[in-house]
Amino acid sequence: MAKLTRSRKALPTAMQKAISLLGRDIAVARTRRRIPQRLFAQRMMVSLDTLQRLEKGDPGVSLGVVASALWALGLGDRLKSLAAPDHDPVGTTEELARLPRRVRRTTSNSTLDF
Repeated sequence: MAKLTRSRKALPTAMQKAISLLGRDIAVARTRRRIPQRLFAQRMMVSLDTLQRLEKGDPGVSLGVVASALWALGLGDRLKSLAAPDHDPVGTTEELARLPRRVRRTTSNSTLDF
C-alpha cells in the first residue's frame, strides 16, 4: 500500500473521485480494445502492479504513467489541452482585470521604428 503523503491527505474529495473515474475510464478503453492487462503494461513499459494501481485510481501513480496509458490507447492528444490557457476562463478574466483603464502616449518624441 502506498504511503499517505501530505499531498494525498490534502487532495479534495472531488479530485479523488475524478482520478478514480479516470482510472476506470482507462480500464474500460483498454477492455474495449481487448488488450490484456499484461500486454498493455508492456506497451506502457510499466509493471502490471503499476497498471492495476492506475486503473484503480491511485493518486500516487505518476503523470508519466497516465500519459503512457493515454498514448498507448491513442488518446494522447487529449492531454495536450488539459490545462491550456485557451480553456481557462478564470485566468482570462483575471488577465483582463489587470489591463490598464487608459493607455497614454509615450513622452518620447522619437518616431516609431518598425
